[in-house]
Amino acid sequence: MNDAAGLDAAGLPEELSPFDQILHRGEANPRTRSGIMTVEILDTAPDWERLRTRFEYASRKVLRLRQKVVIPTLPTVAPRWVVDPDFNLDYHLRRVRVAEPGTMRQVMDMADVAAQSPLDISRPLWTATLIEGLEDGRAALMLHFSHAVTDGVGAVEMFANIYDLERDPPPEPPPPLPIPQDLSPNDLMRQGLTRLPGTVFGRLRGTLAGAAHVAGEVIRDPVSRLSSAVNYAVSGARVLGPAADPSPVLRRRSLASRTEAIDIEFGALHRAAKAAGGSINDAYLAGLCGALRLYHEAMGVPIDALPMAVPVSLRSDADPAGGNRFVGVNLAAPIGLSDPAVRIRNVRSQMTSKREERAIDMVGAIAPVASLLPDSVLESLAGSVVNADVQASNVPVYAGETFIAGAKILRQYGIGPLPGVAMMVVLISRGGYCTVTTRYDRASIRDPELWARCLLAGYDEVLALGGEGRAEPATFAAEEPQPTSPNGSAQQ
Repeated sequence: MNDAAGLDAAGLPEELSPFDQILHRGEANPRTRSGIMTVEILDTAPDWERLRTRFEYASRKVLRLRQKVVIPTLPTVAPRWVVDPDFNLDYHLRRVRVAEPGTMRQVMDMADVAAQSPLDISRPLWTATLIEGLEDGRAALMLHFSHAVTDGVGAVEMFANIYDLERDPPPEPPPPLPIPQDLSPNDLMRQGLTRLPGTVFGRLRGTLAGAAHVAGEVIRDPVSRLSSAVNYAVSGARVLGPAADPSPVLRRRSLASRTEAIDIEFGALHRAAKAAGGSINDAYLAGLCGALRLYHEAMGVPIDALPMAVPVSLRSDADPAGGNRFVGVNLAAPIGLSDPAVRIRNVRSQMTSKREERAIDMVGAIAPVASLLPDSVLESLAGSVVNADVQASNVPVYAGETFIAGAKILRQYGIGPLPGVAMMVVLISRGGYCTVTTRYDRASIRDPELWARCLLAGYDEVLALGGEGRAEPATFAAEEPQPTSPNGSAQQ
């Protein structure tokens, strides 16, 4: 390994960061499993040999697709990504056929089972499954990978190699094969032991130098330094603490999940956001808050707010595609506000304030210590750090048309993990459309049909701000007409 850069031949970090280590360890536990999944709907079934070639070539360019994690027998050094000498593309790339009639509901049910299933941590941490037999001659591509590999924004860059900008591009020469690395846990442990004296000395020297610097600052300006420390601690409490009381409706947790999704024209959501002085993200979160309000009202438990975690990407153009570069902010999701424009402004105000917190990366700061904790402690810690009923991510993908092995990608749906939360929601914008996908714990959302109707109605409230736009169901059938509540919004 290059100690100066710590990067492999593809420019990705060789060692897992403490946060990535936590995510990797979580794969063994269904309550902390962090798998990320996307389902792409294709206008036709792609040519299988062309598809296989695309993934073969991509795995040669993006080493993470060929790398597994080697964990040292004793923790003398961080776990490392190594090119798997036993890499077998046929294990990772799969092909199935859905039974008739081949609906999106059937595809999502398959995805739910896959999302609840562990990835094999002795191999590269991903699978891709071509699903054929959909209605109207369509197909789906289901991609499943561990959060330890990368985050959602990093995945967009990492997997860009499998797509084309035209249906039938000219063939490209095969990239060179990566050099495999036959590194055992004992080998890695011994490497760590060899480097241990220098590593300890270097860290000790750095710690002492840092302590001396801090001591000097305190002596020169004790009031300012104390005030700064107190402000950081207060900010940390706001970052890690719950922003609102948890919902009594969403309190239960289990190991079973279900996924529902809707489609929205990008332009319609943009117009609605602009009409209320907000961004696409603000309108997205406001629509979700509207759906949650309608569901709580229908369940007879209206509340003003609930805790919602929103990941914020810290990734820059200089960052490699691998690894995780995001922080989470906790919002008091204003689900009690019936006016969608007011919701958008409330969300925007909270997001602006939370992004400016000094301790916004508090979780990253404690990750080096947390990564050393036993698995049982990590499981309990995961639930306490999240402090949210709902998580909501926003991943912009590709603005123009994209193809894979002769098939055009029509829609893409993001299915995130459920790290102790009742619901994970993902907005993906691609090719002129936004999709909103909600994966929820079945013990929290006990009426799937009701939630589907509320999801559609909540976004229609927001889209009405921009004109005639309406959300379209992707995994369920719409019911017409939508009843309304006394305040004029859709009511279930």
